[in-house]
Parts: sequence; C-alpha cells; structure tokens
Amino acid sequence: MNVALEFASASLDELKATLAGGTLTLYSVARPMTADHKVERSGVLATFTFASPAFGEATDAGEAPQFVANPALGVSTGTFGFARATTADGTVVGDFSAGPGPREIKLAEVSAAHGVPIRITGFKFLPEGGWPERPDYFDTHPRTGYPLPKAP
Repeated sequence: MNVALEFASASLDELKATLAGGTLTLYSVARPMTADHKVERSGVLATFTFASPAFGEATDAGEAPQFVANPALGVSTGTFGFARATTADGTVVGDFSAGPGPREIKLAEVSAAHGVPIRITGFKFLPEGGWPERPDYFDTHPRTGYPLPKAP
C-alpha cells in the first residue's frame, strides 16, 4: 500500500476506520508514483463503496472488507492495475495493487467490461507499496523517498 502523506503516521486500525463510507476505485494500469499524485493516465474500471464500519474482523486469509455492494458493475473496459481508497469526503488514503493474482486487492476477474460484475475476493494491507507478484524486482529497486538497496 502506498499511503498518502496525510495518513503516513496512522496505524492500520486508524486507516481502516478512516475508510468507513469511503470508496475503493479500481483503475487500469499506470499507478501514480505516490498516493499524493493525481491519477492521470488510468481509466476507472469500477468503484466500490465501503460500508460503515469498513472492515470486519481480520482472518488468517486477510482483511474482511465490508462493501455496500460486492460485486460492483464495471464502468469501462480494461485490465486492472491498482485501486485507490478514499474517505467519505474524497480525501485520498492510499493506493493498492489490484488484480486476479497475489495482489493486495484480489479480484475474481482478470479484466473489466462495462456493465459486467466485478468481485473482490481478497484484501491485504502490504507495507510500503510492495508488489507481491515480483518482490525480487519491486522491493529491491530504488523508489523516490526510499533508501537505495543494501548489498548482501
């Protein structure tokens, strides 16, 4: 998860509470470098609205997000790249990796299409914006604001 600067010092429980009544918007590829940057080259594929409270009790399989509706209908066609979570008033909380594989937001579908249901099947908070399918690459290359990797 890439957390917006405003929420950088918040605990996991505080982040979960902040999302009550907020949204989780799925976008096509081209995730911004940080959650503080606006989304420019990605199309909205679907939007989920968090219930209040936004999360139930976590399990061994991950978090238990609670949405007003799951599945949500796709609004355009594309391949999932990331998801952006916002508060009920639209303040950006953070960005998550999203897709059908081992991502923070696991989806039942590979891609979206207008009017087709999209279902979230898993949700995990991963620290520092890692991409779980390629930690050997994404967690070892320099990123803005992070120190260079150390030699073994």
